[in-house]
Parts: sequence; structure tokens; C-alpha cells
Amino acid sequence: MKTFKMLSLGIDKEDQVTDYPVHDGIIINQENKERSWILEMLIDLPHQETFDRLKESNETIAVQVVISYPKNEPAPFEVVVKDVKIMGDYVSILMKGTLKRARRKYAETLLSELLEDGLEGQELLERFETDMRTRPGLRKDEV
Repeated sequence: MKTFKMLSLGIDKEDQVTDYPVHDGIIINQENKERSWILEMLIDLPHQETFDRLKESNETIAVQVVISYPKNEPAPFEVVVKDVKIMGDYVSILMKGTLKRARRKYAETLLSELLEDGLEGQELLERFETDMRTRPGLRKDEV
């Protein structure tokens, strides 16, 4: 098993990412034949209801997790919320799932699409940085 520090978590729903501030978190690669991962984090109490609903529904959700260093690109996972517990001033969220295959050449394809849209200069740079963090779907993936 390998463990990593979890810095942030975003839930990706219909190409919109909702970020949840992580006060402390760990992510564990179980290195098993199922290629499963365990994600555990502490978040603010007001978000408990959201994760309680996800646990009750047992639905698989797409999340983006920044691991180890703040400048790292978010890693995409498909997870199920397994447990939600109040711990002092925070809520502990336990999720299990798998790492989605990283899209190869995402940056190059995104940049190409932004240039096709006529973006340039500072506008291009800002949009590229934002989209690299949020990773919206690309047009070539819709074909």
C-alpha cells in the first residue's frame, strides 16, 4: 500500500466541479487486483448533509483530488461514500473507489480547443489555467 496526503477534493457533476475545503486528508492506493483506493478527509460540518445523501444513495461519483502538492494536477477518481462521522468540529468522510484513466495529452488538446475558440494573450492563459484545474470535458471527447 502507498499513502499520500490529500489537499483538496472537488465533486464533478455535469462538468461543474464543487470544491470542498479539506482540513486534513489521506489517500491510500491499496495496490490490489481491483486497483482500489481509499480516500478519507476532514471537512467542515456544514457539508455533512451533502455527504450523508451521497452515502445513502450509494451512487458512484466523479471526484478530483489534489494529492501531495498544491500545484499538482487533480487526479480523477470514481468513488462511493462509505462512511460519514462527526469528529469534533469536522466531519470525517470515507470514500472508496478507483482512479480513472488519466487522459493523455489533455493539456495539448485543451490548448488547441481554446486557440480554435479565438482566445489569446492573458485571456488564453487565465482560461487555460482554470480549465486545467477544473478539467471540463473536451469537444473531441463528445464526438
